[in-house]
Amino acid sequence: MSEFVVKTAFQSNRRTPTRWVASHLRRNWLYILTMFFGAFGNAALAALVPILIGLAFNAALASPADIRGIGLATMGIIVSQTVRAFLQLGRNFSSELLGQRLERDTREELYISLLGKSMTFHDLQPVGDTMARATNDVREVNRMFNPGINLVVGSANFLIMPLVLAPRYDVALIAAPLFFIISYIFALARYLRTLQPISDRVRRSFGYMNSRLAEAIDGIETVKGSAQEEQEIALFDENASEYRNASVERGYVEARFLPLLMLGIAQAIGFTHAILLFQAGRIGVGDIVGYMGLLGLFGFPTFVSLFAYSQVSLGMASARRILELVNMETTLDENAAGHQAPIRGHIRFEDVTFGYVDGVDVLRGISFEALPGQTVAIVGQTGAGKSSVAKLVNRTYDVRSGRVLIDGLDVREWQLASLRQQVSIIEQDIFLFSRTVAENIAFGCPQATRAEIVEAAKAAQAHEFIMGFKDGYETIVGERGVTLSGGQRQRLALARAFLTKPRILILDDSTSAVDSATEDHIQQAIARAAAGQTTILITHRLSQIRWADQVVLLRQGRLAAVGTHDTLMAEYPAYRRIFEQYDGA
Repeated sequence: MSEFVVKTAFQSNRRTPTRWVASHLRRNWLYILTMFFGAFGNAALAALVPILIGLAFNAALASPADIRGIGLATMGIIVSQTVRAFLQLGRNFSSELLGQRLERDTREELYISLLGKSMTFHDLQPVGDTMARATNDVREVNRMFNPGINLVVGSANFLIMPLVLAPRYDVALIAAPLFFIISYIFALARYLRTLQPISDRVRRSFGYMNSRLAEAIDGIETVKGSAQEEQEIALFDENASEYRNASVERGYVEARFLPLLMLGIAQAIGFTHAILLFQAGRIGVGDIVGYMGLLGLFGFPTFVSLFAYSQVSLGMASARRILELVNMETTLDENAAGHQAPIRGHIRFEDVTFGYVDGVDVLRGISFEALPGQTVAIVGQTGAGKSSVAKLVNRTYDVRSGRVLIDGLDVREWQLASLRQQVSIIEQDIFLFSRTVAENIAFGCPQATRAEIVEAAKAAQAHEFIMGFKDGYETIVGERGVTLSGGQRQRLALARAFLTKPRILILDDSTSAVDSATEDHIQQAIARAAAGQTTILITHRLSQIRWADQVVLLRQGRLAAVGTHDTLMAEYPAYRRIFEQYDGA
């Protein structure tokens, strides 16, 4: 279930991290074949070198010396290693391409998934941890494949060659390679079992550290205003120490990698065995040289696996974290086959109960109605649930029980995109993107012309201050609009809403940061816009409430009264006290 779904030609298998990664890799099967073929050819031609050197030894020890044999062995080494270089190039190029494509596809899938999550998900999920997964964890998935799996595949082929080629000298010489491979597999299995939880801890501690850092930066004004820099530094140091300790523990496990010891033992066994067979006259000196060269091939998988399998383990830990985020359930469904039509603006709440978290109701039993073209003011003290009512209209959240209907249809029966394109909410906390002023105004209507953007800005009383900027409408707005005042941000948000011409306009204390004169002009613009649409005002300003067709009074999450402003002022003391409170302030 998702709020936003992009139809793609490929759907990954999300049942397990291994299947998920494999489903992405299968799309590039040609490069996988190239990598495996290159890895096998590289190992086979690497094994050819000690065999040719052994033949050259036998040729040199012959009486008289076989110069032609030595020359052929030399030419064989030159030609085989030239071919081997090209195979290595193909293998490394394919693995690099696979890793980069895996990172690209993973990042795209995660991004699409995050956009499709409900606000409930985003409210509960720390931004810093999400960013750690979307950046560092995605990168680790790339590194898992290249160099990780690339080296694992290469080293696996190097393990096979001594086992296959040792019997060419004497069948008995298979003993040492067989001993090493069996001990290597057991040691590696134990190593991976020990490494997995530590790798999970490394990635988890990194995500937590990043989450707390992002939180401190986002709240830097509060940190500095409270002179708590030292406390935040100490907290970051504590989180960084946990990440360091997990990484050090991983290093301890790597340092105890047993195949390093097994390699030395296998080579000693193999050399002793070869000498005994030489004394028995079953093999020659060149055969011993060639055989020991084959055993030397075990050095590559032994030393590489120390790094490669650790990288694969980290990559799989990252894949688990990414897939966990992708698979997290969301509470909203876009209802792609739902109702699509121009909205008339008839809103009805029927016994609505809602809460952001289970067991805690913010709204209880709310019922009221707004007819098409009406202006409804929702008032109440702080915490009464006014903003929550607004966020149920466009399905930012879904009700827990009851229904919210638009034009007689439950909002859950509407196609979500169609619904939200016709409902505009302007909140007190305005979010602006780090883009030009024009792009921010046209965010909900990217096809708008410059003339339409300017007209909307004039209606929102924003054109004058915009033209005061050096670059006018091409001025880059800082992240979250930090280069603008609160009033300027609110007027840009109003311009954005006016441009989209919504059928339902919800203003959540959206003129709180402007002066009285500017508010009068904006109010006139809102009144003109409201003539053809349903408007919901969430405000405590008497000047705005007076021109509402009806007023909905909320008290502690419940509906206290519904009526005109004059009626409520006359009949409900609680309503009068709200304005007396603000007038007194």
